Amino acid sequence: MRYIKTGSFKRLFSIKRRSFDQELPKESDSREENNNGIPESFPGTESSQRPTWKCFTYQEIFDATDGFSSENLVGKGGYAQVYKGILEDGQAIAVKRLTEAPTDERKEKEFLTEIGTLGHVCHPNVSSLLGCCIDNGLYLIIQFSSKGSVASILHDEDLLALDWKTRYKIAIGTAKGLHYLHKGCPRRIIHRDIKASNILLTADYEPQISDFGLAKWLPSQWTHHSIIPIEGTFGHLAPEYFMHGVVDEKTDVFAFGVFLLEIISGKKPVDGSHQNIHSWAKPILENGEIEKLVDPRLGGGYDNTQLNRLAFASSLCIRASSTWRPTMKEVLEVMFEGEMDREKWKMPKEEEEEEEFWGFEDLECECDSSFSTSTRSS
Repeated sequence: MRYIKTGSFKRLFSIKRRSFDQELPKESDSREENNNGIPESFPGTESSQRPTWKCFTYQEIFDATDGFSSENLVGKGGYAQVYKGILEDGQAIAVKRLTEAPTDERKEKEFLTEIGTLGHVCHPNVSSLLGCCIDNGLYLIIQFSSKGSVASILHDEDLLALDWKTRYKIAIGTAKGLHYLHKGCPRRIIHRDIKASNILLTADYEPQISDFGLAKWLPSQWTHHSIIPIEGTFGHLAPEYFMHGVVDEKTDVFAFGVFLLEIISGKKPVDGSHQNIHSWAKPILENGEIEKLVDPRLGGGYDNTQLNRLAFASSLCIRASSTWRPTMKEVLEVMFEGEMDREKWKMPKEEEEEEEFWGFEDLECECDSSFSTSTRSS
């Protein structure tokens, strides 16, 4: 396989351990507040330290995974395999290995993008980069999430249904991690592939956003990126993205809204008949029949106030117009701070009519026919 090894990339891996010189944003003692008295940064959305990582040798990760034993294989995707391993000091790790794809340089680029992005982040709700290896291939070493992904637990019929308290914790933690990527990181990061299978869970069910292969830096002076080809997961793509290639924070907000609906309902983003969860949920939300959204496996075991907050947040996030979607800070306000000001988010009549005109079903048909070869499956 031929790898991308520019001079700067070689220098990146020429040292054994590195911490980034640029200080991450620190929480002010006074903590600025907005007009509603809500702190500008929420507890748990700021970083506590600078990120550090190590350049591992191939022998270290080979030994840790028992020679990449099939028994240690915990996941695989279109271009990578993930193995669990134990380092000599007893630390559990996950090793993501780029599989052979000699004709697809784009996958190599995605892999290197993930390394470069994770190397700048440090937050309890974002996967931590422990290190990398470029001996005998490309390898990404991150903290091992013992519970797997939200998707694997939520949709495994052989497991007990996730209780409401855990679901709510996952929703709040994921929102905090996404808020950090958008506003708390040294450089604005748009993830572009927020979904249940990319949210990993620690032993105590703390969510961690992972898989940054499609992530994009967004310079502070830019309002958005224009990206071609369209990449992402069908069922999670915001209308402005798959129609026009426009990417900004609101792209992730839309996908997060889909994720919230998945957490509430236990349904997959796209069912066997190819109906998207937001197409199913939107009329229910508009009619205020929130209970119909709830996973029946919960048997009524949920907090009504929390349910109403998550449902209202999801209804805002999945709006077709990005202008009328909230930021992640505003999502957090809705989810667990202060009063829910529904009037603040009431759309003008002409905007509501526009939402109705651009029905999700029509947009998804256009997306499916035009971009089916470049989107990921769930």
